[in-house]
Amino acid sequence: MDTLHPLFNAITVIFIAATMFAAGLGATLPALRAVVSDVPLLPLALLANMVAVPLLGWGIGELLGLAAAPFIALVLVASSPGGPFGAKLAMIQGGDVAAGAATQVLLATAGSLTFAPTVDIILTAADVGADVSLDVGTLVRTVALLQLVPFAVGLLLRRYAASTARSWHPTGTMISNVTFLIVLVGMLVGNWHDIVALLGSRTLLAGFLLAAAAFAVGTLLATGPPARRTTLGGVTAVRNAGPALAAIGIAFGNEPSVLGALAAVLLSGLAAALPIAAVLRGQRRAIPATADPHRGDAHGPRT
Repeated sequence: MDTLHPLFNAITVIFIAATMFAAGLGATLPALRAVVSDVPLLPLALLANMVAVPLLGWGIGELLGLAAAPFIALVLVASSPGGPFGAKLAMIQGGDVAAGAATQVLLATAGSLTFAPTVDIILTAADVGADVSLDVGTLVRTVALLQLVPFAVGLLLRRYAASTARSWHPTGTMISNVTFLIVLVGMLVGNWHDIVALLGSRTLLAGFLLAAAAFAVGTLLATGPPARRTTLGGVTAVRNAGPALAAIGIAFGNEPSVLGALAAVLLSGLAAALPIAAVLRGQRRAIPATADPHRGDAHGPRT
């Protein structure tokens, strides 16, 4: 695995940058302004994603008595809001896609700045028993550079060259999805010993509980009609793997046990969030789309 670390790191960088570039290509200033100007919605979304969920991750890790590596992975995931799959969940459940996509982008942008301090505070306070040395300044700069710059470039293209942005958006999304799968498979294959060892532990349960609880918290703290509230719940449940991977590379030297635990937490989190979205989809099939003006369609945000 050591010889593949440079390739793994390169693909991780591509995944993070492509994800935020595609987010910028798919975002619009009116949609972002609508979320920013919604005073009850945005502060509550920030509270849910940047305070409540990191505390949930800490609490679940302590409650289940996780070992150092799984505990670190759970905290990294919990502290990283704005996962791009959140917009996908909005489409799956037939929710408010426009609000979900805009909120996801804003959370990922803000999270690039809050991720490192949040992780540092929790790991220091939790005293996980591992030699954790997190260079907050380096991590903030790295994550911000990999997320904010690509997003800004994509957003500017969408603003000033809309036709080009629309034509590039499917490709950017495909690159993001493919590189995410490659990174996930790389974590699974490269660290399978550590993942197998986790099968008898509480790590998978921790990831499942975190995603389910985050879905509930995001829904309860959102405002608006049910479709918007559950959409924000899905956005809250799906965390951003990019900063977590960057942190493992910078602070933990791609430690196999932490990478394996991260893969387990991410997969179990998806295993919790996807069925919830599918159930919501089934409940809404009988409701005409015109009955709720805040519903999106299967092709993404209405702009």
